[in-house]
Amino acid sequence: MAAGTERGSAVLPWAVAMPLARLVVLGGALFVMLVMSNDVMVALSGRPLASAAGVAGMTAAGLAVYVGFARFVERRRVTELSLPGMGRELGLGLAVGAGLYVACVLVLMALGIYRIEGLNPWTFLLPALAMALSSGMFEELLFRGVVFRSIEEVFGSWIALVVSSLVFGFVHLLNPAATVMGAVFISIEAGLLLAAAYMLTRRLWLSIGFHMSWNYTQSAVFSGIVSGGDADPGLMRASIDGPVALTGGSFGLESSVVALLLCTATGLILLAMAIRRGNVVPPLWRRRA
Repeated sequence: MAAGTERGSAVLPWAVAMPLARLVVLGGALFVMLVMSNDVMVALSGRPLASAAGVAGMTAAGLAVYVGFARFVERRRVTELSLPGMGRELGLGLAVGAGLYVACVLVLMALGIYRIEGLNPWTFLLPALAMALSSGMFEELLFRGVVFRSIEEVFGSWIALVVSSLVFGFVHLLNPAATVMGAVFISIEAGLLLAAAYMLTRRLWLSIGFHMSWNYTQSAVFSGIVSGGDADPGLMRASIDGPVALTGGSFGLESSVVALLLCTATGLILLAMAIRRGNVVPPLWRRRA
């Protein structure tokens, strides 16, 4: 019994050290690459296809860094990015992400808050490609692939969901027109939705699809402000006039009660499905017990 206890205690520091190393080393590397990807977009602004190509190269490099760390440092299979079923999950995420944003706009239109006044040329759909790709890929690799997974390995799914959601939401305070209320709303609605998508599938493709599609639809199609960032015109020329609680104000629709209700409800449905599938991980000490 003593020998077994010693072996167990030897494993425990490694079980804690590896998630910490992933947070610091891999998380730090991906954050730097996210900043570099944003710099590429700024440098190539006005050239949307070149910007999208540059960001695509950066995201490919980010995926390589993530997979390389998992394979050569952690010495594990990267199941969260496995290719079988990728198309189905990514496609579903893209469809639901766009559908959720359209549903929010339809509610605002029904209330007379959002009015479509005309259409811009189709080329206005192009500039947001780079932004959607960069945010969808890098932020999901970082916040769900690194932050959520690392915390979950030690503290379990519930603590990971809360902490990763708060970190994800409040990082958006770095955006130019960000607000504390907007960060709180993103923590609740998007943090829950995206973490639940990962918990349900134990893969990143569904959350990547959600993230990319919401941001792209918001900016490229409806000319909305994305999480307190810059407001670039998209396909729709629209006027938005109503209370900040419904429009989201300078932060964008993520800070709207409409988005909070619709996205949080969708996240709770996914979370209930994940619980039903038995995909909730208990804390490390309970697993060892």
